[in-house]
Amino acid sequence: MTQAAAKTLATLATPALVLDTVRLDRNLGRLSTRMKGLGVTLRPHMKTAKSIDVARRAFPEGPGPITVSTLAEARYFAGHGFRDMTYAVGIAPHTAAHAMELRKAGVDIKVLLDTVEQAAILGEAGRAAGVTPSAFIEIDCDGHRGGLLPPDPKLLAVAAALKDNGVSLAGVLTHAGESYALHTPDALEAAAENERAVAVDAATRLRAAGHECPTVSVGSTPTAHFATALDGVTEMRAGVYMFFDLVMHGVGVCSTDDLALSVLSTVIGAKPEKGWIMIDAGWMALSRDRGTSAQRVDQGYGLVCDLDGRLYPDLIVAYASQEHGTLAIRAGSSAPLPDLPVGAKVRILPNHACATGSQHERYHVVSGPGGAVTAEWPRIRGW
Repeated sequence: MTQAAAKTLATLATPALVLDTVRLDRNLGRLSTRMKGLGVTLRPHMKTAKSIDVARRAFPEGPGPITVSTLAEARYFAGHGFRDMTYAVGIAPHTAAHAMELRKAGVDIKVLLDTVEQAAILGEAGRAAGVTPSAFIEIDCDGHRGGLLPPDPKLLAVAAALKDNGVSLAGVLTHAGESYALHTPDALEAAAENERAVAVDAATRLRAAGHECPTVSVGSTPTAHFATALDGVTEMRAGVYMFFDLVMHGVGVCSTDDLALSVLSTVIGAKPEKGWIMIDAGWMALSRDRGTSAQRVDQGYGLVCDLDGRLYPDLIVAYASQEHGTLAIRAGSSAPLPDLPVGAKVRILPNHACATGSQHERYHVVSGPGGAVTAEWPRIRGW
């Protein structure tokens, strides 16, 4: 962690990524407490944070189990003492080989697959590295992405192929990605129960066929917060819960007061006749993600706050080009356009914390209102 020298949000060069540790710690504690109450291990997904300093807030007593989305993340966190990790992206020949290099170096990295071909590739990579690979079989619980349905004969075929190729079956893993399209408590609870039931069904079928299936891994931020029971599940994966974002707000998982991440920007002009205020944060700083456009409330490219994180009524980033953002009052609202002269600073709450974070190299850390920047935390990038 690099200490910042007497910086404040008012003096910080923009655009800049701001992380509020008061909100971060509250979000971390909320899900940790919830998972303990439901009796499962929380395996945080580091794809959103991509930062050892954030990971240390999640694991104050030292490195614990994590999920990663890239091998760059895996190498980075391994270099900071993390040894128990799941690489939750389907493997290819080159990623299998690189993952086995990490395993040879003492990292207990488990990989993900759903085909007989991948089982053979992983077995070959393990033999080349002189290690025994460990893999999850991906299960499809809602048609969101990849994975196998529990009744599919390929499930047992893949398990047999793992055994034949000298690969240890770590268990089954699923992701209820379609929960992002929901927005009512009943629907979210149903998605969480479906995720649980499908994963447990797959594990039961594998065990009945004589395969050990020690881990049943489920995970998405919405289902993690709306699951009422996790019988048969051993671990939960979630990542964006650390920061939350406007998509999660639209789903109904959090309030805007829970959003820990924002982009600091400066006013660079105005078009009063059009009701526009121009800022120096375009899609290069905010990302092109328009995830809220499919939700009940379209938040444009983000909601606009003052330096203390207080929202301006109905003020959104309505348009974005590469290095320009255009603030405007939401269509249909009678709220007045705030008086923000050139040089004034605002904070933008993002649609998608993962996408916005990936545009930046570091966090500028604050702790609640006041504007003091207490530290700068670097982020890992790349693959």
